[in-house]
Amino acid sequence: MTEKELQRLFALTEYERPFWESNRLVGGADEAGRGPLAGPVVAACAVLPKEPLIAGVNDSKKLSPKKREKLFAEIAALGSFGVGTVDAQTIDEINILEATKRAFAGAFEALAAPVEVLLVDAVKGLAIPAEQLPIVKGDAKSYLIAAASIVAKVTRDRMMQEFDALYPVYGFARNKGYGTAEHIRAIAEHGPCPIHRRSFIRKWI
Repeated sequence: MTEKELQRLFALTEYERPFWESNRLVGGADEAGRGPLAGPVVAACAVLPKEPLIAGVNDSKKLSPKKREKLFAEIAALGSFGVGTVDAQTIDEINILEATKRAFAGAFEALAAPVEVLLVDAVKGLAIPAEQLPIVKGDAKSYLIAAASIVAKVTRDRMMQEFDALYPVYGFARNKGYGTAEHIRAIAEHGPCPIHRRSFIRKWI
């Protein structure tokens, strides 16, 4: 690992270090898929040791799909994580914010370790038995939230690849459910499929 990368990771672990140093088990949580027109919202909680730090961990949006897959494998090998998903039908029933909170709670429950403190990307008031520290743009400021963002993004992208095989006309493998021009045209032409969020696509159906 280069000195520059070590310095970047040191800055990225600013929120984690006080908890690591006091031996409090801390995790990070983030979600993927709040904005798409189709597919689930996916949340992940990640727990990693204070050393060794994983080179390259960053906000998933700043990483290529190949790099995210590589880091996902390293996170899984070195630490642990839980994943929670909420499907499109439930998103329509309870709204995306409540669905996101439910996904976070599911991810927390899926953790093997009893996390005491959870660093969360922006969302407040989760129904979990842990101290919560919401951080605005946390996936760019916190090592553990960044790790969780990678897990959530890779997990959701894999799910959308599988949905693409079931519903090929919408281009889910390419657009991951987001509202690209191709995707919107397909909705207008073919109508929605079972994984579309009706509350998101009313103007096209």
